[in-house]
Amino acid sequence: MQGLSTSLVVIALLAVAAPLAVRSLDRVVKVPLVVFEIVLGILLGPSVLGWVQSVQFTDTLADFGLAMLFFVAGNEIDFALIRGRPASRAGLGWLISLAAGIGAGLLLGPSVEAAVIIGVALCSTALGTLLPILRDAGESRTPVGIAVTALGAIGEFGPLVAISLFLSGKQLGPATGVLLGFVVLTGLAVFLASRSKHRFLHAQVTRTLHTSSQFAVRSIMFILTVLVVLSMILGLDMLLGAFAAGILWKVVIARAPEQDRSVIEAKVDAIAFGFLVPIFFIDTGIDFDLGALIASPLTLALVPLFLLLLLVIRGLPSMLAAPKGSTFAEKRAVALFGATGLPIIVAVTGIGQDTGIIPNGIASALVGAGMLSVLLFPMLALRQRGRKAARIQEPA
Repeated sequence: MQGLSTSLVVIALLAVAAPLAVRSLDRVVKVPLVVFEIVLGILLGPSVLGWVQSVQFTDTLADFGLAMLFFVAGNEIDFALIRGRPASRAGLGWLISLAAGIGAGLLLGPSVEAAVIIGVALCSTALGTLLPILRDAGESRTPVGIAVTALGAIGEFGPLVAISLFLSGKQLGPATGVLLGFVVLTGLAVFLASRSKHRFLHAQVTRTLHTSSQFAVRSIMFILTVLVVLSMILGLDMLLGAFAAGILWKVVIARAPEQDRSVIEAKVDAIAFGFLVPIFFIDTGIDFDLGALIASPLTLALVPLFLLLLLVIRGLPSMLAAPKGSTFAEKRAVALFGATGLPIIVAVTGIGQDTGIIPNGIASALVGAGMLSVLLFPMLALRQRGRKAARIQEPA
């Protein structure tokens, strides 16, 4: 009990300290909040100071945080914006990334299963991490922002499908059948939800929006729980259910009054980014095996190598999704955004460690590269966008 109490207090303290650290450096350098959350977890965790330990309760909260991150990602995708060229180009780029990632994994991993894990990690895009960055920078609805959203949607859904097919413990045939069954059930639910006007639900949401009943939030947690549990029962990755839950809720609430939707979105952001998601990233830092990473110079050298592979394997094919008529600076920005990956990397390397498929050193190197990608790539991409904006504003 004492260990749990200490862990909860320290994690809550780090969750408060991280935004303050971001604010203190804001004028010098733009550092994503998740980087501070992970780094603070590493510093106070067993790898450095040892002030906080990962316990089962905090691990469970971290799993909820990861699920909530994917729910928000699914909920914020505007399929009307990305359908057509952005989605098809992003899908083609992701297939190229997956093939190239598995090829790199065959060279670097100890087995075919390890190659799949490395390949899935290298072909992911951190949509849940990028969306707040794009939103804060005012890029969500720009052509580049739409392209990045398409890349992120494919770059999170595709790896989840690959995890469910190749890392579920089932044969490929049965795993494919189970996955198709889940997709059909989810698609049917989305179709039925889109055909209904949901007048009773919307009325109940409006009536309880500012009361203790909070029907909207309770409905969200119900949909999220049902689809996560369903995916786990079917032997699929729980994040697939969380992602599908976000898509389903977006359809259900689409015809509600705009003011109500804005309030609900604020409440979801408060639950996700104010409570559960920070716990996930801080817990990731606490569980990070720094000792395995620095034990060997060869293992440590894998971090910049994996970072470079993210840029080449995921970033370069992402340029296919760049808007028509894009400048080279815009294409570079799209590549950098597309190569930003972390949540899928954490999830898939966790599976690899739990099953003994990949050693801790490779897992830590992949997560380390993912952290560096979140730190460097969005910042460099926004600089590309900033230069373009500055050129546009120059007088003729």
